[in-house]
Parts: sequence; C-alpha cells; structure tokens
Amino acid sequence: MESLFSCPLCAAPLERTDTGLCCPNRHSFDRAAAGYVHLLPPNRKHSQNPGDDKEMVAARSAFLDGGYYAPLRQALCQLAVDCLADEPAPVVVDSGCGEGYYTAGLWEALVKAGKEPRIAGVDISKFALRRAAKRLREGEFAVASVYRLPIPDGSAQLLLNVFSPLAAEEFARVLRPGGHFLYAVPSRRHLWEMKEVLYEKPYENPVKREDYTGFAWEGVREVRYEITLEDSRDIMALFHMTPYAWKTPRAGVERLEQTERLKVHIGFDLHCYRRL
Repeated sequence: MESLFSCPLCAAPLERTDTGLCCPNRHSFDRAAAGYVHLLPPNRKHSQNPGDDKEMVAARSAFLDGGYYAPLRQALCQLAVDCLADEPAPVVVDSGCGEGYYTAGLWEALVKAGKEPRIAGVDISKFALRRAAKRLREGEFAVASVYRLPIPDGSAQLLLNVFSPLAAEEFARVLRPGGHFLYAVPSRRHLWEMKEVLYEKPYENPVKREDYTGFAWEGVREVRYEITLEDSRDIMALFHMTPYAWKTPRAGVERLEQTERLKVHIGFDLHCYRRL
C-alpha cells in the first residue's frame, strides 16, 4: 500500500512494507516499535535527539490530556470539517504534530462527519511521535523537518500548523490548489495572568495577519476562555509549553514555581488560508 510520505533522499513515492517504508530506488526506512518512521537524513540533524525531550513531551501530554486546550481542538476540528465539506476522503498533514493531540481529534471529527481521512503527522521529536503514533494508530507519523516535508507535491487537501515553525513555501508545495492551511497563533492577551507573575512589566503578544505567497487569507476564528490551574505541576507544564520557558529571568520562574493556583486567560486565533 502506498504511504502518504515520499522518500527524503530521492522524493520518490514510498510503499508500506511489513517493517517500514521503501521506495523504488531501494531506500528503506524501518518502522520503530512505537509505530513511527524516521525520515530525517543524518545531515539535516542538528543534534542527536532534536526537538522536545522526553520530559517536556510528557508534561505537555499530561496538560493536554487534562482538557485545558479542548476548546481550541474543538474549534480547529470544526473549521477543518467545514473546509473539507466537499472532500469525502481527504489527505491531511499535521506539520509539527507533537504528541498527536490535535491530529487525533481531527481524525475523529472527520470520521464522525462521514469522511474517510488519511492523516500524516510530522515532528522533529521522536519522543513526541512515540505518543502520537500510539494515540492515533490510523495515522502515519514521521520524524522530519517541517522545512522539508517528506510529502509529495500537491497531495494534501488540508494542512495544520498549531504552534509549530511556519514554512509557508513548503505548505504551498504539498497542498493542492483549493486546499486549506489552518494556522493557530496566540491572541494578544493569551496567558496574560501568567505573564504578570513572570515579568515586572508584562507585554501583549504582537498580533498581525500575515499574507503568504501562494495563499489567499479566508478569515479567522477567535477562541477565548479562562482556565483555573489548581496544581503547580499544571502551571509549570503550561509554562514549559511556551516560548517564555527559554527567555524568562530566573526570578520570574521562581515566582511562578511558588504559585499554587492560577486563573489565566486563554486566547487563540485560527487563521484559514486557501491555496491558490
């Protein structure tokens, strides 16, 4: 059976085998015990284990499984179903899929809508993909860079990008004309109350709609709500899911570590782009 992935070495189509994937040029890629394949050539790796490490992935997975971002997943799934209204068997790519939380939710929503989706998830972290492949056994998952997606040209009807690196040129390449690219970004005051703990002078997130070559912007859906975190572990798990974990002064981190309860504003903008 043909895979959704293409060979990262020669770009030829990949076929599924009992042990992994192979192409007509005899390049083969073994499937890990967890169910994903490794399609990142050694010369494109910048470290031994690129991407999020095991501890970061575990914390984020536990936080997401707590349902704190369920409204975002629900809105994303509804928007995707709307975009694919005329596609009975869509091909979907989740670029930077992480643990597969949104990937699995989308697959379930599409099946519930009467469709027969095929979904491929790509991430740089093998630790995240171990969880993604177990979460959604019907999907295909691969370690790969979003800047060089191992996906054939014009093969997908929908591409997701949820808090992952943006590679608009690659996204345009893999999407068919008329296909859609869904892009989730933080709103202006997302996590504002956490920032008030972290920084003496908290700042709003910059919010600006971007235009990308090869795409037409079709609109945005806003997701706004509040959550209350009653456990310092959940507070710190949320913190480590953000870019603030890399750039916050130690004093701010220590204040947050001492916080046992946090009511925080959650805000996301879901932008929808159509491939021209």
